[in-house]
Amino acid sequence: MARTVTNQRKFINTVAAWAVGLLIFFPILWTILTSFKTEATAIADPPVFLFFDWTLENYRVVQERSDYMRFLWNSVIIAGGSTFLGILIAVPAAWSMAFVPSARTKDILLWMLSTKMLPAVGVLYPIYLIFIKMGLLDSRVGLTVVLMLINLPIIIWMLYTYFREIPGEILEAARMDGATLREEIIYVLTPMAIPGIASTVLLNIILAWNEAFWTLNLTAAKAAPLTAFIASYSSPEGLFYAKLSAASTMAIAPILILGWFSQKQLVRGLTFGAVK
Repeated sequence: MARTVTNQRKFINTVAAWAVGLLIFFPILWTILTSFKTEATAIADPPVFLFFDWTLENYRVVQERSDYMRFLWNSVIIAGGSTFLGILIAVPAAWSMAFVPSARTKDILLWMLSTKMLPAVGVLYPIYLIFIKMGLLDSRVGLTVVLMLINLPIIIWMLYTYFREIPGEILEAARMDGATLREEIIYVLTPMAIPGIASTVLLNIILAWNEAFWTLNLTAAKAAPLTAFIASYSSPEGLFYAKLSAASTMAIAPILILGWFSQKQLVRGLTFGAVK
């Protein structure tokens, strides 16, 4: 029997959810507000929240000093490329682990997850030397491969979890109808796992977009993404909080737009599915 939920309980839950959401979003909101302040107002004590002289000077200075579009394009290529390569490798790998498991499948999954516990700085030196030998230092190709490899365990784990929810009888029926392995994965498995693949793609794009350690150590100028763009405003002369906030706002804006658009598409898809 379903539990009855009172209007008062719904109101309390709604207020609590909004409070938690605003608490999580507050650092981003503060960064955006700081980007419209002067440097003096940005470091004022006590802090000024809304009532200050708003200015676009920081954005003008950032645009004049840095080629924002070049950094943005590098981020798009690196995040998108690493996600695409990761999905190409992870879908067959997750399929084999979910539908053709071996005695060592769980051990392999745990081993892959354990690689995420290794400090990145522990493998920086050998990877740096490999990049120098192969001419991949400060290249989008090299950084794309590295980000794909470090996020691959998470992609495989997520897809494996989603694939496990798909009945194996459906794939067996496709085989009985004469489907090859390639057709089974592309035309049967992938369409059924679209929601899981979409959420995996979105998470990997966010992880690759926000990656700072590898981007700062393996790039200099040509392949530098938006994380390097933000770091360039931390100088020995000090932190210019207003300009740093403007650069940060310009860097996170595409991800905020992507998240909003993805949420809209997800709600529309769920609504369409429910109506259908």
